Amino acid sequence: MRAVRRVMGGAVRPHAARLVLAAAVGTAAELCGLGLVAAAAWLIARASQRPELAALSVAIVAVRGFALAKGALRYAERLTGHDAALRALAELRGRVFDALAAAPRRSGAGGPGAAARRRDGEALTRLVSDVDAVQDLLLRCLLPAVAAVVCGAAGVVVCWLVLPAAGAVLAGGLFVAGVVVPGAAAVLGGRASRRAAAARDALAVRALDVLEGAADLAVFGAADRFTGRAREAAERLERAERAAARLGAAVTAAGFAVQGVTAALVVGAATRPAAAGRGVDEVGVAVLALTALVAVESVLPLSEAARRLREVWPAARHTGDLLRTPPPQQTEPAGRVAVGGAAVELEGVTLTYPGGTAPALDGVDLRVAPGRRVAVVGASGAGKSTLLAVVSGEAAATSGTVRVGGRAARPGGTGGLVRGLAQDAHVFAATLGANLRLARPGATDAQVRAAAERAGFWPVVRDLPDGWDTAVGAGGRGLSGGQRQRLLLARALLADPPVLVLDEPAEALDPAMADRIVADLLRAPGGATVLLVTHRLAALEAADEVLVMDRGRIVQRGPHAVLLAGGGAYRDLWDAELLTT
Repeated sequence: MRAVRRVMGGAVRPHAARLVLAAAVGTAAELCGLGLVAAAAWLIARASQRPELAALSVAIVAVRGFALAKGALRYAERLTGHDAALRALAELRGRVFDALAAAPRRSGAGGPGAAARRRDGEALTRLVSDVDAVQDLLLRCLLPAVAAVVCGAAGVVVCWLVLPAAGAVLAGGLFVAGVVVPGAAAVLGGRASRRAAAARDALAVRALDVLEGAADLAVFGAADRFTGRAREAAERLERAERAAARLGAAVTAAGFAVQGVTAALVVGAATRPAAAGRGVDEVGVAVLALTALVAVESVLPLSEAARRLREVWPAARHTGDLLRTPPPQQTEPAGRVAVGGAAVELEGVTLTYPGGTAPALDGVDLRVAPGRRVAVVGASGAGKSTLLAVVSGEAAATSGTVRVGGRAARPGGTGGLVRGLAQDAHVFAATLGANLRLARPGATDAQVRAAAERAGFWPVVRDLPDGWDTAVGAGGRGLSGGQRQRLLLARALLADPPVLVLDEPAEALDPAMADRIVADLLRAPGGATVLLVTHRLAALEAADEVLVMDRGRIVQRGPHAVLLAGGGAYRDLWDAELLTT
């Protein structure tokens, strides 16, 4: 509850006036509906007695007025309600984004790449699905509840003034329709929605297996088996959704039944001899019956609101828990770092992933002077990518100190000092230009082209009919592996941060192109301090220094020529590369 109050307070409070206006307009619309039915009932019943027209004039005007006002107020409710909800949503998205940016990136057993993917998935869910659920909390839960309570109370007051017994009966019917039925709908609907959600998740996994792995499944003759599993998951989802639909229909039917029974009981109370003694005639009976129908009808949406509340409550709670993250600390702007890059310093840095048997980094001591160009090499699993993850804030060191530009680096808090290219960097479903300018929205065309040329991506763009306006599919499916890699590299170069970390920037390219790009990166890094992980050694003559890692430690360091002459692990890697070329 406290987490949900945090969400509502942080996002809704700045727009409380608009939300109150929306609730007032919606309530007025419901009250106009109630007045319309009561006035129409009185008019029809009284007209059957053939009075003079003057006796009906006020009722005629009231019916027309209520009818026009109800339509106008209903339209105004949609405008004001959605305006308040969307403004609150925009406010909440900003707060959630800030909280995600400030939250530490927790590395898991799968290494920094796997941890980043898990965190990105969590961020996407919380920034989109969970935040959107708050919109339903306002529009489909809060506003209908306010209107239902006020309209129901007004109906009870009207019936009580005409006949107290009828008011008591209506109050009982409203309790059943507005509390008992929604409560049952929330409990049963929550179970049904959980089953449907689990079935939907299972279908998504099965369908993704079939779509993404179609070629492999065909090769191994497993396509029919996996397709069958996907079909079974689809059938389970269909059964779950049918059960949820039947439950919804049953709740709706129960609400209508309560409405009819309540109206019948009100009519019964109004036709008793005691009611006649209080002056309730045929006109009064008609007014009471139709008022009861409308009053109960106004609370029937509470069943759907309760069911939806049960669905969105966990999302609102998750969002509220996330907002407990303190805002990022304002540090010295990255622009104050001297031109030529920032220093990178590691003292006794150790990192062990949860579940790991050996440290990924084991007491690493390193100082890279501003503007230096350093290559990091070693066998697979030596700790190269983890070293970059610690420097960039993607992973938190278990012990030791990491400083960038003279300031302590924290997970997710490098303050714009460090940018780079990770092995699992994402290509968005947008144009090539939009993907590239993500790194620096205000970059000039000349800066964009220069970054593309350094990454070897400009020839690709130049040969495309739409150039930078060429759209790529989700995840960069419209690009080859090499084109995708060069686009991501160009994006990292365009950012031009004080420290540039590159993890296998030319992995998907042919050896000649990869060596040319790596050599260019090491010769002309744009003034930044460069840390570059690569398994290709041919271009490392251009590096100021080469670090050789093994089992989480730096076992050799120095210029390319010196390391070759000295033998050891680097010479072994060089000889192994010569054998494969």
